[in-house]
Amino acid sequence: MNPLRTITLAMLQLLWLTSPIQTASCKETPRQIVALWWNVENLFDTTNEPKVDDKEFTPEGKRHWTDKKLLLKRLRIAQVFKAIRADREYGKYPDIVAFAESENRQVFAGTLAAIDQSGYAIDCHETPDPRGIDIGLAWNPATVKFTGSKPYTVKLDDGHGTRFVVVAGFIASGHAFSVVLNHWPSRSFDAVWSERNRIVAARVARRIVDSLGTRDPMANIIVMGDFNDQPENQSVRETLGSSFDRKVVQRSDGRLLYNCWNDATSPGTYHYKNRWERIDQMLVSPSLLDGKKLSIDTKSFRVFSIPEMFDRSGKGLYSTYERGKFKGGYSDHLPVLLRISITP
Repeated sequence: MNPLRTITLAMLQLLWLTSPIQTASCKETPRQIVALWWNVENLFDTTNEPKVDDKEFTPEGKRHWTDKKLLLKRLRIAQVFKAIRADREYGKYPDIVAFAESENRQVFAGTLAAIDQSGYAIDCHETPDPRGIDIGLAWNPATVKFTGSKPYTVKLDDGHGTRFVVVAGFIASGHAFSVVLNHWPSRSFDAVWSERNRIVAARVARRIVDSLGTRDPMANIIVMGDFNDQPENQSVRETLGSSFDRKVVQRSDGRLLYNCWNDATSPGTYHYKNRWERIDQMLVSPSLLDGKKLSIDTKSFRVFSIPEMFDRSGKGLYSTYERGKFKGGYSDHLPVLLRISITP
């Protein structure tokens, strides 16, 4: 059944719950901070931008991307956020939100405005990606204070543009921390051939981590993103520097990050060729493992889902598109969440 056949634009607009994008200062003293990473799959507006290769995501393009389809996608995303808020483990919307595959600031802000009473402030950097898909960053200014962000260029050997690696600073209950956001080059055509591009991106992320550690050896750093590689791949394990062993990470003098997939039971976030992949990841610096100030435990990391996010078989994902055909689902990725405890 066509997911849009029985849903009119007027009906979608009636369901559209708006909330203002705010920039107020931190007012609450939270006991925990929740961070979300989600590749939301082709969050495009419907306008053909002259400097971006986005023609396919227009009403006249081959994807026939319309206002109605965009509204439906936004409602899907809002539904997931409401499920997070209703979940006993969280009881609120995520304090920090990062989306991959968001075309621009406007479409990202409009999508967050569909989440009832979220009050998010946003920060976006337009990247040199040919399709114009960027990383959108948002936060709740009532619970965390934003101190700034900086994009870092990833220079590929073939000269093609790709997404920035972005570092952003925050303060929660007087404790500073940094978030490093990544959407590394895809495995298109051949995973082995394209691996060099992801290694280049990993080097950039590693330099950011090293720079933050040089300024403060006890820096609280969260590295997250769609790496298009799995934890055991060279780009993540060796170039970025990571381990599943907490004690090894704590003894590494900052050389290693702890990969939170070690604490997960989920098979993955991305379903490809009938198997799950763990390409959406969260990693943390050693200081977040000591149980002081800001910290995580063995239950902090989670792949979040609701039953509606899976296809009829229950084995794959109910994505927005499948093999170029519009399905009207949520995304071809599941979101990941990290709960960070705060000790005064």
